[in-house]
Amino acid sequence: MAKTQLNVRVDEATAEAARERALQRGVSMNRYIEELVLKDAGEVGQTFVEAASDFMKQYERVFAEEFGLEPGGAEGAATPTHHEGLPGTT
Repeated sequence: MAKTQLNVRVDEATAEAARERALQRGVSMNRYIEELVLKDAGEVGQTFVEAASDFMKQYERVFAEEFGLEPGGAEGAATPTHHEGLPGTT
């Protein structure tokens, strides 16, 4: 995979802390920073998924009423109250 060079400026204490942590982990400074960014991106994604799930649980009834669905179907998801126009129905 191609690599892109980034230049960042941090204070000396932060730079020294990063060097020490990379050394403790036995990885290069580049790899250490890359791992931090990947971990942070994963946490943000997980936080979004959890927030979206909480939102849907909180407003499930509103969506069900708006779209003619019955709340609490399979695995807590809203299910259609009618089957007109659905595949496999007449």
